[in-house]
Amino acid sequence: MSKSPSNQKQKHDDLENDENGEKSLKKDAVERGKIIALSKKSPALFPNIGLTWFRALEKEFQKDYFKKLGDFLLREQNSHTIYPPRQNIYSWTTTAEINDVKVVILGQDPYHGLNQAHGLAFSVRKGIPIPKSLVNIFKELRTDIPGFKIPSHGCLYGWATQGVLLLNTSLTVRAHCANSHQNKGWECFTDAVIEWINTNLSGVVFLLWGGDAKKKSALIDKKKHLILTAAHPSPLSAHRGFFGCGHFSKTNDYLQKCNKTSINWANLP
Repeated sequence: MSKSPSNQKQKHDDLENDENGEKSLKKDAVERGKIIALSKKSPALFPNIGLTWFRALEKEFQKDYFKKLGDFLLREQNSHTIYPPRQNIYSWTTTAEINDVKVVILGQDPYHGLNQAHGLAFSVRKGIPIPKSLVNIFKELRTDIPGFKIPSHGCLYGWATQGVLLLNTSLTVRAHCANSHQNKGWECFTDAVIEWINTNLSGVVFLLWGGDAKKKSALIDKKKHLILTAAHPSPLSAHRGFFGCGHFSKTNDYLQKCNKTSINWANLP
């Protein structure tokens, strides 16, 4: 009994999908090997960077400023404790692919206390006391988003997996020394991240809190994206315009207008 045309087509499609999947895995393996080799020459690059992010930003890793940044980090690591741990510096690239970014929340530099920084701006791992700036972010969410309940932890992984990029402008810091890795090269790299998103995506919401973050608006096309600015959520400034900004509901309103799925801000499991 001969197979029906529909069965033959299904078998052909299955074989083609298997072949494409195998090719994709081989390509990923080749690129991962390339990253490992390049990271040996560029100490500021670490092998666990997300592949889509590496492909988009590959030229940056070849530039002179990135090599100097790596040399600086090596010197720092020889004499100081650096946060976050090496394996977490690029955590922000592993939660979602670069093309899936819908929202960018920009921080300054990582938390500089023990066990705080883990690669996502404003976030801390479960079991770590919630920093005061993040407490204020949760307070604004409680006011802005109906039904939002302040969680018992400060891990924002649930946002990151929805396409919320939690990016610090500087990706490392010396222990107990805020801003210690500013102007060493990270800003050039994270500017390149913002510029790539600005150029290659559309309908992205940029939440710029505080003076340093607001300066990044110069990199963003206001005709393609939405920029929302406010005071920093730090206890020193939150009462000067962060509280009551309504950025979280405004973000979802804009995403819906762009036919994108809104962010479930309460998704913090």
